[in-house]
Amino acid sequence: MTNHVVTLTGGVGGAKLVQGLSHIVEGKDLVVVCNTGDDFDHLGLRVCPDIDSVLYALAGLSDQIRGWGRKDETWTFMEALGGIGGPDWFNLGDRDLATHVLRTDLIREGGSLSQVTTNLAERMGIKATILPMSNDPVPTIVLTENGKLAFQHYFVREQCKPEVTGFMSDGISNANALPQVIMGLQTNLKAVLIAPSNPYVSVDPILNIPGMRDAIFGASAPVVAVSPIIGGQAVKGPAAKMMKELGKDVSVLGIAQHYRGLIDGLVIDAVDAGSAAEIEDMGISVHVTQTIMSDVQSKIDLSKFCLDFASELTR
Repeated sequence: MTNHVVTLTGGVGGAKLVQGLSHIVEGKDLVVVCNTGDDFDHLGLRVCPDIDSVLYALAGLSDQIRGWGRKDETWTFMEALGGIGGPDWFNLGDRDLATHVLRTDLIREGGSLSQVTTNLAERMGIKATILPMSNDPVPTIVLTENGKLAFQHYFVREQCKPEVTGFMSDGISNANALPQVIMGLQTNLKAVLIAPSNPYVSVDPILNIPGMRDAIFGASAPVVAVSPIIGGQAVKGPAAKMMKELGKDVSVLGIAQHYRGLIDGLVIDAVDAGSAAEIEDMGISVHVTQTIMSDVQSKIDLSKFCLDFASELTR
């Protein structure tokens, strides 16, 4: 019986798609593989932004206005930290802080990141299977005109301003994919979805974990990606800026080229329908729909569209 769906995700767009999928795919049959290249230690705490975006989205705790963090957040800690001259460039809300404190404590007690993530998901009442891309730290390093920057320093402290020349994943050669992820790609699989996440700093870190790309190549079900580029722009985040600075085509064609050879299908927005034929010439099937996820129903609709598309494809 083919029943579970593996989704590779990072960032806000990925969390939105996962939230939609949670209304369609039952319980642990939804397997979410989260980018951990953004993870870092800050003020002695282990912070995992992409994992937390998924946890908060599925627990109904995410801030729909800001697009990140927890709803009903307060900032007493940050105000106090700034008041004594502490590093306040990275915002940690009071409610969000509780997650980081508990995660750090559980890891110090000997838990792996995957074990701790499962623990947090259960505490938040989440039934889906939420997994990091690896239990090994693989921090993303952004190569810029100003030299190497840790991802959060580039993304938050420098506000994505430096020109990007490339990326590195520190420790990638020694990292291990989770056995349960590899197994999930081999048996009882309905579809593999690549969320509309930044291809360079959200999806590539997952794909570059040793064994992961080969496992997806050999997956027993079709692989469908959702373009994070709509009408030549990113819905959120620096993906379009990065593509331009790297000399890539900032369009759905550029996304198709990036995933060429890995995916069977690409979902693009209606505004990019004119590019469908060129993408299909690359050997990638294309479906066109509304891909902006502005509310819960649009998240569910896009998720269902992706799964229906996958069911029409063969490997």
